Amino acid sequence: MIWQEIDTHISQVTGQKFHSSQHLSVSGGCINQGYAVSDSKLTYFVKFNQASQVAMFEAEMLGLQQMRNTKTIRVPQPLCWGTASNSGYIVLEWLEMTDGNSKFWQKMGHNLAAMHKTSSNEGFGWKMNNTIGSTPQINTWKSDWIEFYTQHRLGYQFQLAKRQGGSFPLENKLLAAIPELLADHQVQPSLVHGDLWGGNAGFTIDGEPVIFDPATYFGDREVDIAMTELFGGFPPIFYQGYAEVFPLDEGYEKRKTLYNLYHVLNHFNLFGGGYASQANQMIERILRSV
Repeated sequence: MIWQEIDTHISQVTGQKFHSSQHLSVSGGCINQGYAVSDSKLTYFVKFNQASQVAMFEAEMLGLQQMRNTKTIRVPQPLCWGTASNSGYIVLEWLEMTDGNSKFWQKMGHNLAAMHKTSSNEGFGWKMNNTIGSTPQINTWKSDWIEFYTQHRLGYQFQLAKRQGGSFPLENKLLAAIPELLADHQVQPSLVHGDLWGGNAGFTIDGEPVIFDPATYFGDREVDIAMTELFGGFPPIFYQGYAEVFPLDEGYEKRKTLYNLYHVLNHFNLFGGGYASQANQMIERILRSV
């Protein structure tokens, strides 16, 4: 029954009759179930979660569409989202993916830099709250980046982490130091992916760079670059390509740990384990640089 409802929705939004005959389980990321859904001619990518999480898919669709509208970097075209049989779902364009060579990675850097030149007159934030993984991400507009990052990013994650039993003795000292840590950094709002690690980037079989599974908002573009370094890093040619279009500001090497702390705290909130210890080590390292 669920596939019939989704097939009908796809048919409505595309104007082309679609009746799926194959539903192949594929990776849907850390928190969703994914399927390649085909009628032997056309294939779509469908992600599922609980119906209560459907707002997450609405935000993903809006984020993908906003990035797509910049005409700078490829994202999967979002088709529709909704609920069916107690499940929430999103339907996306299916893309055949492959590994990247140095030329492809350089172009990834070029295209991401071009997207980061998209700004907002409303300041830092986004049109709605979304999620980072399955954690709520607060995007209420702020005119000041330091205030936004302190309250809506690190402050919020610390609140959640303490409810999970995390202990962060230097939390208050760190939050108080953020204005000094970012004092010499002039930030313009940039459209960012928001969750840009290696698992959310790839290449089509034609070599076109693609990014997906966003946690979109307008923030400091360095948050995306910092996260590309967090879990293994992108190849050096990616950073060279980025710098050719939109060079990073002086001091990025000091700021990247502060920005990646957000994601390590979020990993503690999602998965627990040793991420609290990693976060405390990062906090100590950040404070030594003040």
